[in-house]
This record gives sequence, structure tokens and C-alpha cells, in this order.
Amino acid sequence: MTEQRHAALGLHPITAEHGQIPPDLLKRRQILRRTLISAGVVLVLLALGAGRTLWLRSANAHALQTVTTDNARQYVKTGQARRSASGQTLALPGTLQGFVQAPISARASGYLRRWTRDIGSAVAQGDLLAEIDSPEIDQQLSQAMAAREQADSGLTLARSTALRWESLRKQDVVSQQDLDERRGAVAQAVANLAAADANVMRLRQLEGFKRVLAPFAGVITKRNVDVGDLIDGSRVLFTLAQTDPLRVYVNVPQSYSQLVKTGQAVVVTQGELRGEPFTGKVVRTAASIDPATRTMQVEVALPNADGRLLPGAYVQVALPLQASASLVAPTNALLFRAEGTVVAVLAMSGTQGRVTLRRVSVGRNYGTEFEVLDGLSEQDQLVLNPPDWLADGQTVTVAPAAAASTAASGASRS
Repeated sequence: MTEQRHAALGLHPITAEHGQIPPDLLKRRQILRRTLISAGVVLVLLALGAGRTLWLRSANAHALQTVTTDNARQYVKTGQARRSASGQTLALPGTLQGFVQAPISARASGYLRRWTRDIGSAVAQGDLLAEIDSPEIDQQLSQAMAAREQADSGLTLARSTALRWESLRKQDVVSQQDLDERRGAVAQAVANLAAADANVMRLRQLEGFKRVLAPFAGVITKRNVDVGDLIDGSRVLFTLAQTDPLRVYVNVPQSYSQLVKTGQAVVVTQGELRGEPFTGKVVRTAASIDPATRTMQVEVALPNADGRLLPGAYVQVALPLQASASLVAPTNALLFRAEGTVVAVLAMSGTQGRVTLRRVSVGRNYGTEFEVLDGLSEQDQLVLNPPDWLADGQTVTVAPAAAASTAASGASRS
């Protein structure tokens, strides 16, 4: 702006006197400089904030894409069929029984006078268990003994009469017919005495049945009567069991029956006695298959000297079986579809594989593994714990152990 213009507007420029900047101009310059610095700082901060926002958006978008890609993958765990180097173990349920176990009844009828052994009592063979009061048997025995005395007296009379008739016959006083009749009377008296003796012996033996004795050594497991109860001969008074050794009966499926042999050692375990295996032995088999259940009954003898095992307890019997030449595969690789039993076989390409559902023939079931009769080889990669939605031709990713466990838990939740 020219001086004329300044003059026209009435503005007078600030001029330095003696080469110095006027204070007003210096103050203006300081204010302008501070304003420019503040504006620059604000612009820099705005630029940094915008850059950070763009960076966060890009990082979040990348992370979301990565998570989406990982979630879209189907992770699976794989296993292979193998040939068993050792025999399998077949676990079967069983119930412990006394080696000898019998209900004890009384042959005599009457009222229970007393009992001498209760449940849990160990008894020896011949020990007294109970006594029965039977007055009828006592009276019958007295009557039989009296009848026996009568028969004995009759025999004595018949013999003396026969002797007299023998002497009379020698004198020809009586006929031979009369003598034969007297001899027949003697024979009849002998038979009557023998019958009376037999009846007395029977009643004495029946009298002995009033004392109930233990037929073998064992433990009383049940007492079903008390003093004063009526005993009619058919009522069970006690149950006696021999607890050393014990018996275990198990039913072996037909597919394993040829692998069980007499004398084979077995391991018996009880859930309440954890960590305490008991060794038994196969003593006999039924040697036949029950057509109703398609199983073979096997008897195992189990020593029980310390009495740790109790008759009637539920146990698990582990039968070691001989090794088979067939392939075995994990049981959790099986899928049950409408077309039959199948497994998911992977055709691998790196860490990914294409699923092929293949039918297999299943033989023996060993619990965690099963016998493969047909459909697999040792080189096949099998999908373990396959989900129900797994389809033929689907692409899956083989995961490491940690990822596989996570994928398996996610599949089970779905």
C-alpha cells in the first residue's frame, strides 16, 4: 500500500526511530509467532490422531480377517490303524460267590429252642448252629422203642415155643406141619424185630436232626429265624458260604470264546478297593455257547485268605487275550450312518486333507479300539471324533494337539 493510500485512509505506518523496532510491532510479531506454533502443534496432533485411527482400523480389519479365516477352517485330529503287538484285555462284569454256598434247613419239625451263630460268624464243619424242640419226635421215638421191646419179647417167645415143638417132634407127638408153623412164627418175629429196630434207628436219626450242624466250614451270611419260630422242615434257617476261595462267573461273548483257556490268569478289581488288583485263575469253562445269549460261561477261582473280598460284590474281571494279526483302529473314529459303519479317511496335502467316507467291517470290540476285518490299511489317516455333519469330499485341516482338543470341544458343543 502506497503512502498516498495510507494518507487517504488516515493510516500512518509505524517507522523505526534511530533503527529500533517499535514495541507495538514487536508485540504483534510475537503474537503471530505463538499463533503459528500453536496451529502447527494442533495440526501435528490431529495428524497423529488420524494416523493412529487408520492404523487401528487396519489392524482390527486384519485381525478380524485372520480370525474369520481360522474359524472357517475345520480342524480335526487324526489317527491310524495298527497291528497289535500285544494281546488285548477283555473286561467283563461279574459277581463274587462263595466257593461253596448253601441254604441250611432243618429236617426235623418243631419250634426253635435256640440259635448259637449269627451273621458274620465263622464256623467250622460240625459246629452247632441251632436246636429245635420237637416233642412229637420224642413221643414217636418212645413209642418205637416200646414197639421194639414188644417185638423182642415176641421173638423170645417164638423161639422157646419152637424149641419145645422141636423136642416134641422128635418124640413124634406133634406133626411136621405144626413144627413148620412154629418155625415160621420165629422167622416172622425176627422180621418184626428188624422192622422195629429200623423204625427206632430212623427216629433216632430224626431226633439228631433237632441239632442243626454246619455241613462245611464257612461264614454265616444270613439268619432267617429266631427263638420260638415254627420250623416245618422247608424253611431256610441259615445261609452258609465258604469265602476262601471265591468263585466268579463271567459270560464271555462268542467272538472271544476261543481265546479263553483253562488255567489262564485273570485280574479282578472292585470299585470300592481302588488300586488293589486280585489275581485269579480260570478253572473251567462251559465249553459251549448259550444260544439265548451267544456267550460262554467261564468260572474263575479267586483266593481270599485275608477276607478282603465279600461274596455278592460286583467286580470287573480282566481277561488277557492273545494277540491277533488283524488291524486295530481307535473306536472313536467310527461313524454310524444309514449306509452302515464308516470311517473318515483323509487324502493329505500339506496340513489339509480331503475327506473320504469309507465303509469298514468291524470285528471284536476292545473298548478303546476295535478289530478291522476289511476296509482299512496301516497307511490310512483317520479322523478321530468326527462330527455328524462331516461329509464326503469336505476339506479339513489337521490341527496340532492343543488346537485339536479345542476343535473337538467346539464340535461336541455344536
